[in-house]
Amino acid sequence: MTVAIEKPETSGPVEPKAPAKEPRQVSRTMVVAGILVSWLVLFAVLRGKQTLSLATADLTDLHRWFNDVNDSVGANRNSNPLFLYFFNEIRLVIDNLVTFVQHLISQPPPGRPLPQIGWLGVVGIAGYVSWAVGNWRVALLAVCGFTFFGLQGLWQESMDTLALTVSAVLVALLFAIPLGVWAGLSDRFNRIVTPFLDFMQTMPTFVYLAPLTLIFLIGPASATIATVIYAAPPAIRITAHAIRSVPETTAEAADSLGATRRQSLTKVLLPMSKRTVVMGVNQSIMAALAMVTIAALIDAPGLGKTVVQALQSLDVGTAFNAGLAIVVMAIVLDRVTTAASTREENARGSKNRFLKWRKPLLGAGAVVTAVLVYLSHTYLWAADFPGDGTVGSHIASAADSVTTWAQDNLSGLTNAIRDVITNVLLNPFQSLLTDSPWWLVGMVLVALAVVLGGWKAGITTAVCVGLLVGTGVWSDAMTTTASTLVATVLVMLLGIVFGVWMGRSMLVDRLVRPTLDAAQVMPPFVYLVPFLALFGATRFTAIVAAVVYAAPVAIKIIADGVRAVPETTVEAATSAGCSTRQIITKVQLPMSRSALTLATNQGLIYVLSMVVVGGLVGAGALGYDVVAGFSQGELYGKGLAAGLAIVLLGVMFDRITQAAARRTGAGA
Repeated sequence: MTVAIEKPETSGPVEPKAPAKEPRQVSRTMVVAGILVSWLVLFAVLRGKQTLSLATADLTDLHRWFNDVNDSVGANRNSNPLFLYFFNEIRLVIDNLVTFVQHLISQPPPGRPLPQIGWLGVVGIAGYVSWAVGNWRVALLAVCGFTFFGLQGLWQESMDTLALTVSAVLVALLFAIPLGVWAGLSDRFNRIVTPFLDFMQTMPTFVYLAPLTLIFLIGPASATIATVIYAAPPAIRITAHAIRSVPETTAEAADSLGATRRQSLTKVLLPMSKRTVVMGVNQSIMAALAMVTIAALIDAPGLGKTVVQALQSLDVGTAFNAGLAIVVMAIVLDRVTTAASTREENARGSKNRFLKWRKPLLGAGAVVTAVLVYLSHTYLWAADFPGDGTVGSHIASAADSVTTWAQDNLSGLTNAIRDVITNVLLNPFQSLLTDSPWWLVGMVLVALAVVLGGWKAGITTAVCVGLLVGTGVWSDAMTTTASTLVATVLVMLLGIVFGVWMGRSMLVDRLVRPTLDAAQVMPPFVYLVPFLALFGATRFTAIVAAVVYAAPVAIKIIADGVRAVPETTVEAATSAGCSTRQIITKVQLPMSRSALTLATNQGLIYVLSMVVVGGLVGAGALGYDVVAGFSQGELYGKGLAAGLAIVLLGVMFDRITQAAARRTGAGA
């Protein structure tokens, strides 16, 4: 039986069905713009209501509770078992270590008018160690640098700073290197420790000080412990990276030859990662030096104390002289440790015929150094630096003269720059943040976090906003936020201009990058001094110093991002007739948006830490609260709450920008 299948009748050609229209997606930029417009509208209606403002001398219940805790800890410090057998013992050990190093090079021990090793011995040791781990050029730099401290009239202050730095780095590396090796060998431990390292490196240096003074009192011990906490994360992270960077085939070859886990670590992994580990030591030393100078706020001796006292009295000349000494010390320590990481590689590539004499010369140098140490221990002329620091007096006098000249002749320009940025950017934005109801600002921040970073970033931001309200310093936190965001905008403008320039030209990169590297070596305090001379003690001074402090890292990240854009893509755009401006704006910057987001993240964190330090030169807000908490006992609780607020701002900014960077990278 045949079944006939009838074809459907058609009156003409069959037209294909049109595809269903997809719902139009709204870009994140439009959503952000909508949130900001809504904020402005509500601000106009609700301005000045529920702002949670708090006068400088006013305290909340939380602040009073912190004060009571501080008083209670002080009253029971020598009776509470936790302090008696744990915290006090830690403080005693650290104090003894710092005192021992100080008695060696900076402070006279009991029964002696001068330290055990005088200036001639210290200079000899600095030169010999620099030569042994580096080369003769670095040794010459170290000798000249250390001699310069004496010529400045800052020998003892410099040695105090060096003593605290050395003590902190020794303790930090005692823990950091083993933890870094463990993190490099164990994926599980690496996952556990990474969030803690991220958190520790996110927090501005200020916030370590207040809680540590509660436990360990004000003084060198608290300063050293704070420095240890701040200096350890770079060494842990870089050591772990170094261990993980050793090729798996090398480790497998050692295992196949029967090497034990310990032998594989000591004979293969650590030797092959030595250069990177030394760079981790370099970063720890730089972090320690920066922290030691800031720890002058809790009575740490040294150059930082001189800078703080000079800044508080607006003595630009003295601050500049001490700041210059900090810069010189940073450069010397940086160059010595950098040379140590590359010495063996450079030696292998060198054809210098004197290399075979290196060991005999080092032996002779050790003898000469021992003689210098003996002379400096025995004879006054070799122990006490000769001269009265006239070079430092001339430097301070010159700095004061330049300051006076700048204020007399450049005040029109500097005041114009200050007024434009203050009136056009800072004041309106600060008013928007501080005069809006707190719940409105919180809703805006959470909404922006969700749009830019996702729900996890939104939840983190909501928690941070709630805790910020609880600290009782919401208004000051918003003032600091305004300064931070305005400074970050300026940092990104500089970063894009110079980063694109460096990314498109290797010649410019070779010329500019060394300056950026040197700028990143300098501790934050140093940046305040020249801008204090130009702009006086105002919040704008802190903003400009923060911009200069944070710009190098942003510039380098953006330059690397622009350079990573494939050349074939740029060549295709050029062959299509695009102008240089079109290539930058339509090709290189869009393809570098993950680098731009990362630069924003790093710029925010650097700016936040510097804006807070600016509390010393009139920045006010959270920075002032922290500084006042150290100097005025009744404001200790408020200062501690302000430190907590700084942490919350840092965590919130970091999580939003990191999440945005990940989403941008995934979208790329």
